[in-house]
Amino acid sequence: MASGSWPVSVEFPVHWGDMDSFGHVNNAVYLRWFESARIAYFREIRQEFVTPNGVGPILARMEIDYRLPVKFPDTVRCEATVTSLGNSSYRMAYRLHSKAHGGLAAEGDSVVVMVNYATSRSVPLSDELRSAIQDLESKS
Repeated sequence: MASGSWPVSVEFPVHWGDMDSFGHVNNAVYLRWFESARIAYFREIRQEFVTPNGVGPILARMEIDYRLPVKFPDTVRCEATVTSLGNSSYRMAYRLHSKAHGGLAAEGDSVVVMVNYATSRSVPLSDELRSAIQDLESKS
């Protein structure tokens, strides 16, 4: 899907309750795994969820390509990276690896937009945020 430096990685156990009636992990669980990796990325770049002036990130788009069915028992590792910076948004990519399969189970792509929550309008990425993302991506 996308290439990046993959500076953030989070590991999760697959729980019995993550599976659905089809005998594999429900698609909503993948969204939670990707969300957790996104939040870990935010923490690495010290992204505030809402700044004192009311600006914060919002997920505008999420896409997932499922490669392998994940089942209990397993452990998955989700990696996150920023693949591009726009004026008021940035694109993130995710890779989910299954230990049981020994390979890539899913890939994801999202768009995060910086929003002024008082006006519900997008705002330009701050220089500090751009710099933090570029610094983290260059370290990997």
